Amino acid sequence: MERSLADVEYNYHQICENIARAAESVGKTADDIIFLAATKTVDAPVINHAISLGLRYIGENRVQELLSKYDDYDLDHASLQFIGHLQSNKVRQIVGKVDLIQSVDSEKLAREISRCSQKLGITTDILLEVNIGREENKSGVMPEMLPELLDKVKDIPAVKVRGLMAIPPICENAQENRNFFDNMRNFFLDIKGKNIDNISMDILSMGMSDDYEEAIRCGANMIRVGSALFGARYYPA
Repeated sequence: MERSLADVEYNYHQICENIARAAESVGKTADDIIFLAATKTVDAPVINHAISLGLRYIGENRVQELLSKYDDYDLDHASLQFIGHLQSNKVRQIVGKVDLIQSVDSEKLAREISRCSQKLGITTDILLEVNIGREENKSGVMPEMLPELLDKVKDIPAVKVRGLMAIPPICENAQENRNFFDNMRNFFLDIKGKNIDNISMDILSMGMSDDYEEAIRCGANMIRVGSALFGARYYPA
């Protein structure tokens, strides 16, 4: 199965139009929204074609896949981020290669990112992932534990908390989805208002292919879109 570059181009422009429309509905512009392409199972030439169209952010879910494609990404024109569940023993493989790790949900993980970053003499930007739907099979800190995690992470050297990320449950109706997004926005704004040292709250990353427009209307300024851009994911035999 091959992905059509013409389809990717059409989808890219359609998504950009949708982003602009959703942003305008809440008094923002498309420039206020970071469009990140979730590139799991997508080959580097297809990713690079999207970058040639104007895409500036890409995100991988799996360390092994990121490493296998790393030398082929057009990173002169795009920012590479890690958006999947990250195990502590794989942190050293991506620190220094990615501009942002979106899926930090424990002090242990933050400290390992710190350790690896200090070895390289860099500071790594991170988002704290919140399990907003309280799902047992998903990663992310439980909402009530977020203040405690923030308090622990804010003093860890060589990491910088830039905001929050969430993947809400699949919902049967739009209102239920909005409730999760609204709760995340409230956490985001509450933390931002406290002006905590080393916690900048620049990014609220939520919304994917099926719900990114609603996420924008609920306050997201970063969306992670995969299948709506590249088509259905597939896994080679």
